[in-house]
Amino acid sequence: MIKSRIFSGQKYAVLGLARSGLATVEALYQSGAEILAWDNRQEAREAGSKWATIEDILSADLTGYSAIIVSPGVPLNNHPITEKSTQSGVPIIGDIELFAMARPSLPTHRVIGITGTNGKSTTTALLHHIIQCSAFPSRMGGNIGLPIMSQEPLPAGGIYVLELSSYQIDLTRSLSCDVAALINLSPDHLDRYSGYMDYIGSKERLFAMQSPQAFSVFGNGDKDTMDVYNRVLAHRGPQQVILADSSGIDGQKNWPSLQGPHNMQNVAIAVSICKALGFTDHQCISALASFKGLEHRLERVAEIEGVLYVNDSKATNPESTAPALAAYNNIHWIVGGLPKSDTLEICIPNFGNVKKAYTIGEAGAQFAHELSEHMDVENSELLTNAVMRASAAALPGDVVLLSPACASFDQFRDYEARGDCFKMAVENIMTSDKHVAVRGSDG
Repeated sequence: MIKSRIFSGQKYAVLGLARSGLATVEALYQSGAEILAWDNRQEAREAGSKWATIEDILSADLTGYSAIIVSPGVPLNNHPITEKSTQSGVPIIGDIELFAMARPSLPTHRVIGITGTNGKSTTTALLHHIIQCSAFPSRMGGNIGLPIMSQEPLPAGGIYVLELSSYQIDLTRSLSCDVAALINLSPDHLDRYSGYMDYIGSKERLFAMQSPQAFSVFGNGDKDTMDVYNRVLAHRGPQQVILADSSGIDGQKNWPSLQGPHNMQNVAIAVSICKALGFTDHQCISALASFKGLEHRLERVAEIEGVLYVNDSKATNPESTAPALAAYNNIHWIVGGLPKSDTLEICIPNFGNVKKAYTIGEAGAQFAHELSEHMDVENSELLTNAVMRASAAALPGDVVLLSPACASFDQFRDYEARGDCFKMAVENIMTSDKHVAVRGSDG
């Protein structure tokens, strides 16, 4: 639990009592703060009542309060808490800003902040893995893993690795990262912003909060990221601003959980950050083969009689699926669900890697019609049907890939439940056919 004397005697209002909200309330309570908290769910209010006074913040008198702390999921562009903040003169912040405020109370450390539209989680987890393999103490948090305020402070010399969404950056004012990285940019979350440029501006703020001595790292895969790189470069100079380059990094075939061009960019970002921290090339590269990756993100589930089964359920839009199709050859592609886009056009350059597609869910018929111009396709409707049919058709050396390019909510609670269903279907294939399976590493 991260605590700080800076919060002692202060009054805070906390809106939202899910994981990060509860961690925030407890950390503030343990630091000696007075807390008013609210959540629309009765069970959440009961959980928070151990440390906070429970009252609807929208109707409360916030005179004398230091801040309103909201979950990143609260849409500030249309939620009444924004007007409440303006009327009461109390700023809105998030738990990442609380962490930034607590930093002077912590043992000497460094903070890495990683943002971007895609690849944040993999790059954050990869960097955390490299640091740990290099025998440095490290904590991973932000938009991944445990809430940062709930974790124990690192000893002196430790490194905090934070995945930061645009929402989290919007809610911090003073997070000065020792190294900040922007992986890539593409239109996303536009329901929360006035336009794409506003979304880009949110990401760019991460670099505006850095000190002159800090390092900034950028991917080089798209024009919008390069535009931000050039603006930061002009402001801070080439000694502190780094353009990640994968051309000198060899050995990807030996990193089973880091396949595909997009993962080479993630590796290049992580290696550039490590070098900015003072790590050697050997420290950076030697850890890549043992990286296990993330569940539901190009997760290697099993290999059965030479056929690899890969769970990429976290690919909930075509932009996320496109690099997955670039990562393998001879793919039996399971695609569909609740569509976020009318087309899979962005995936077309990688269609040559697909042997056959198996469409599922609400988008099944639409995608089957679109894909039939490019490949053999079958509308399987249900995920379990698609796995069985793909397994029956696949030959040694082929890959059965769940990369839906859609949300899961037409048939599943969330993308995790969809990925678990895929893994269970693969498990059933192994059990029913009595195949000898070699478990792959997570990717």
